[in-house]
Amino acid sequence: MRVESWLERAARRHPDRPAVGSTPYAQLARRARGAAAQLTARGVHEGDRVGLALPAGEAFCVALHGCLLVGAVAVPVDLRLGARERAAVSAGTVLAVSEPLSGEGGDAPGAAGHELDATAIVVHTSGSTGAPRPIELTYGNWLWSALGSAAALGVDPADRWLCTLPPTHVGGLSILLRSAIYATGVVVHERFDTERVLAELHDPGGPTLVSLVPTTLARLLDAGLREPPALRWALLGGAPLTPALLERTARAGVRVAPTYGLTEACSQVATHGVPLFCTGVTTSADGEILVRGPTVAPASGPVLHTGDLGMIGRDGRLAVTGRLADTIVTGGENVAPAEVEAVLADHPAVAEAAVHGREDPEWGEAVVATIVLRPGSRATAEDLRAHCAARLAGFKVPKAVGFAEAIPRTASGKVARRRLR
Repeated sequence: MRVESWLERAARRHPDRPAVGSTPYAQLARRARGAAAQLTARGVHEGDRVGLALPAGEAFCVALHGCLLVGAVAVPVDLRLGARERAAVSAGTVLAVSEPLSGEGGDAPGAAGHELDATAIVVHTSGSTGAPRPIELTYGNWLWSALGSAAALGVDPADRWLCTLPPTHVGGLSILLRSAIYATGVVVHERFDTERVLAELHDPGGPTLVSLVPTTLARLLDAGLREPPALRWALLGGAPLTPALLERTARAGVRVAPTYGLTEACSQVATHGVPLFCTGVTTSADGEILVRGPTVAPASGPVLHTGDLGMIGRDGRLAVTGRLADTIVTGGENVAPAEVEAVLADHPAVAEAAVHGREDPEWGEAVVATIVLRPGSRATAEDLRAHCAARLAGFKVPKAVGFAEAIPRTASGKVARRRLR
């Protein structure tokens, strides 16, 4: 099924509405048509893969929509990767766009709209457990994801979604695409800067939505985020939201929408624990979360085995409890790192906590914690072990506690446990 171009539809219906920053949809569409013409002049055809090696911002949005107007497959390339990694991500592309595509006007050559079953974008996973894997997401995947998110969060024509996530990650890309589908505005930051985001959120005319990970939300709260006047929702994903952080957001008057998602399901799977209206979620006998529906990448098959552990309550809400691969087996007992991390994060001196397994000759694996302390706070390893012992079964208490200045994380905010090990 072929549908009208999302950008062209938005420009036709709302030409003067801000699309990216202060740029209106009519102007963004003209620039995207010019980009499409340049891509075609360079030999790009419908179905070809085009690498987008551009920083987050308006130029990236223009190039992305230019690819979609041609019907080419966009392949975002993370500029933080080394040369060998970038070459691996770019494999199979016919062109690498590393400079802004300029020019306006002209008819968009190539595809007249979007074929829903066709691949739109290849997104590479964050690589928390290995090399990034390419995931082919179709126009239909993106459309159903946007519709599901709209049903969960609502859509206001005056919405402005602040994107501080990298556009090489499914979370950042979904903001750009769902905004075009809704014909609403997006504000794109090249990288997360606490003071800049704080100023945006405290502006009465500021963003109505923002996507964050727990670490960046905690930094904003530490910097003084209180009752952002225009914000409807702070969408939070990438890592579990601890009860301590949730309590802090409530005290600060910040409305948080915890989400669970992954690249293979085109971002959101559940919001507030409730599966998106077009998404089916179950768990297997061993507790693995299984996802079905039109947001699932075709290569994943009819059932996406997420590798995540979870439970579905009597109210139908999904609670994510960890990763199958992260489960620590110590003395024959299973330990979910997320549970121990949540207890450690409840200690007043702890800013961040990461838990992983370490080989142990006696226990098979030992529970190990890495801690980032709050500025000006003090706590010893024994203080934190005692804190855990008062709240957890003995086998879940970390055998060792270390301290660091920062927890290694992926671009999506997940703990990079391989680097900790």
